[in-house]
Amino acid sequence: MSLHTQYLESFLRSQFYMLRMDGPLPLPYRHYIAIMKLVKTGENNWSLPELVHAVVLLAHYHALASFVFGSGINPERDPEISNGFRLISVNNFCVCDLANDNSIENASLTGGNYGIVDSLSELEALMERMKRLQEDRDDEEASQEEMTTRFEKEKKESLFVVSGDTFHSFPHSDFEDDMIVTSDVSRYIEDPGFGYEDFARRGEEHLPTFRAQDYTWENHGFSLVNRLYSDIGHLLDEKFRMVYNLTYNTMATHEDVDTTMLRRALFNYVHCMFGIRYDDYDYGEVNQLLERSLKVYIKTVTCYPERTTKRMYDSYWRQFKHSEKVHVNLLLMEARMQAELLYALRAITRHLT
Repeated sequence: MSLHTQYLESFLRSQFYMLRMDGPLPLPYRHYIAIMKLVKTGENNWSLPELVHAVVLLAHYHALASFVFGSGINPERDPEISNGFRLISVNNFCVCDLANDNSIENASLTGGNYGIVDSLSELEALMERMKRLQEDRDDEEASQEEMTTRFEKEKKESLFVVSGDTFHSFPHSDFEDDMIVTSDVSRYIEDPGFGYEDFARRGEEHLPTFRAQDYTWENHGFSLVNRLYSDIGHLLDEKFRMVYNLTYNTMATHEDVDTTMLRRALFNYVHCMFGIRYDDYDYGEVNQLLERSLKVYIKTVTCYPERTTKRMYDSYWRQFKHSEKVHVNLLLMEARMQAELLYALRAITRHLT
């Protein structure tokens, strides 16, 4: 995160407030929830402020797991190493160096995993699609019916985007040898099989949709959180806005590039995976801007972070700098957190009314 100092300051302020400052939950409860990411304390009587505090902590650490694993801390099995494990590296740089060595900025330009020509053409093709989409947007806007159809198509297809440990999404040789080693957390949980499930089952004819206009963070979630857990709403809102608007106007070696369209596609695709729709957004842009390998990476990092591998990280946007891919992970993390908060806070609002 230190590659993006403005965001890091906002992130640390909000995390410190959740864990250390005055709030509805006692300090031990906060750390217990942070470790467990489960609200199972043996007590059934929670006040609404305590519940909101717990929900914010859960959403924060669920999303943080996506960023941490997406940044490559998971060890992978390697038969050529005596202890069987190696620390994941990004383009020949150990993850322990990633935040400390400015020379890694051009690592993706010199790494030997992919051809420079291929990755350059991939970048040029992406920029051309962005230009064409902007021209099409200026010429003619899609109708509401068309945008609804495109969202439903994208939402349904997201259910069939499988995570990184299911290898049907990639050629046989790409990921089958990536054996992820996960920590044994069985002592902390009652149901070892508990985990992420898609918001709808594959094959369902009518998939549920959460219309963002009916319950937005800005108009509903923010005020509820601030009312029941003083000031955290301001800190979260600052963090959401910071990452959504963060830009250096660069794409790999190109400068003076407006990346708004790309950032919005990343953020909205995560929400789409959770069934959240923005009426004013054309989801046809998602298919144009996010290729299949990136969608698999996004779903894995967002929904199954412990399955993320180095090769998945390397497989998309191969010409982009490491700091730009960290920026992608920040967007995914905050979109994931906001999606979880929207569902939880909407449920609390319904309970209050």
